[in-house]
Amino acid sequence: MATRARRTERREEPLSRERIVEAAIGILDAVGEGGLTFRVLAERLATGPGAIYWHVSGKEELLGAATEVVVTATVLGGAGGASPQEVIRDLALRLFDAIDAHPWIGGQLARSPGQSPTLQVFERLGRQVQALGVPRPARFTAASTLLSYILGVAGQNAANAHGQESEKDRTEFLDGVSAAWANLDPDAYPFTRDVAEQLRDHDDRAEFLAGIDLVLAGIAASHAG
Repeated sequence: MATRARRTERREEPLSRERIVEAAIGILDAVGEGGLTFRVLAERLATGPGAIYWHVSGKEELLGAATEVVVTATVLGGAGGASPQEVIRDLALRLFDAIDAHPWIGGQLARSPGQSPTLQVFERLGRQVQALGVPRPARFTAASTLLSYILGVAGQNAANAHGQESEKDRTEFLDGVSAAWANLDPDAYPFTRDVAEQLRDHDDRAEFLAGIDLVLAGIAASHAG
């Protein structure tokens, strides 16, 4: 009886685009893009698929709306009054954490460069590149490089992290790869052998931010003087 009462109460809640998108985000976080169907969504919302189609035209629109909700909160939540470098670092880390929490976002952003969520990030990065004094002909390249690095590394990190069930799994994986690197042919792989121990002990978030700093240093050096 209690279960039936809860379902009745949920059906009585007004169905809105916002509720649909919120429920979709929960499904995406739990089972990924492949698990998001209108049947599953209708069950979660205690309604029929037809009622959902009244608010969204299909899965692609729903994925775009879900991505926009998360990305908009990430972009608008950035630090104000900071230097361009600090704004870029802050935005990069926010996106890194958002993609880690919602792994499906990385693929959506990479596949939809002309859509609003990706454009929001690109615009935010571009304004900071401009504030850094990068000459106009080089601004597109600088902003695009930052965007590609952020989406590529954050997306790969999320894929790796969610492919492991725990921190113990990650540690065991890195221990195994590090040991394999350390035992490579020293003539064929001298560099890889040399950094094997660094692979074992590295922090993904810190390495990501160090990469952002390298890109920023390269931008600064390319246009110094």
